[in-house]
Amino acid sequence: MLLYEHDRDAGQTRLVQRGATENVLPWFRAAKSMNDFYAVRARARSNGASASSVSFLDKLDPALSERLQFLGAFLREPARVGAFVPSSPALAQAMLCGCDLKDAKTVVEFGPGTGAFTRLILERIGKQTAFLALELDEKHARGLRQHFPRLNVYHDSAERIQKYLAQHRRKKADYIISGLPWANMPEKVQEQILNAVAASLAPDGRFVTFSYAHACWLPRARRFRERLEDYFAEIKTSPIVWRNLPPAFVYRCRLVA
Repeated sequence: MLLYEHDRDAGQTRLVQRGATENVLPWFRAAKSMNDFYAVRARARSNGASASSVSFLDKLDPALSERLQFLGAFLREPARVGAFVPSSPALAQAMLCGCDLKDAKTVVEFGPGTGAFTRLILERIGKQTAFLALELDEKHARGLRQHFPRLNVYHDSAERIQKYLAQHRRKKADYIISGLPWANMPEKVQEQILNAVAASLAPDGRFVTFSYAHACWLPRARRFRERLEDYFAEIKTSPIVWRNLPPAFVYRCRLVA
């Protein structure tokens, strides 16, 4: 059997073997080692929880994985994300309609999310085009770096665009393509970002963004339209893209008409 015995010389209590069960102690030591092993594994699982979720999503169909990631971002911060599903391929096509990205020197994307517009932009830009993306959601930024190695992704606000243009030795952007939820933004934030756009866009450049059709009569959406008229000499509006959830339309803006 196993007994606890007091060592008078050392002043300690120790585990000792007695009698016919002398083979039990190795099993006790093994059990202790296994406990230590599983304790380490438990800590590793805790520290790697986010990595496990990413690997789980990677195993799913890419379209389903993208929707789940987008839904997660919407649930975390609905006001910042603005929609619970990514923009559709139809809206992506409408956003880039008329954009000569192949010959562009610099393209910037605001709020790429899970990359609904990013994929098409990467397909169309030239080999010498600098393509930068500013994404405020940290998980989205991490996912974009993983799925689009060619993309320069920065976890930062769109109003800091000039900082990152300078890092790439670019003064102006030929195209600024925005997926930001303008109707959800306070007017002050709208103004700060549009100031940055006006300061960063080339004279013959184009600023492209969209608005949801159902939200166009909301006060902040109407105010955003008014602000566009303050900043841009030419504003064109696309037909409604019905094959998007929710349906949306595109603004195409130039500083000079």
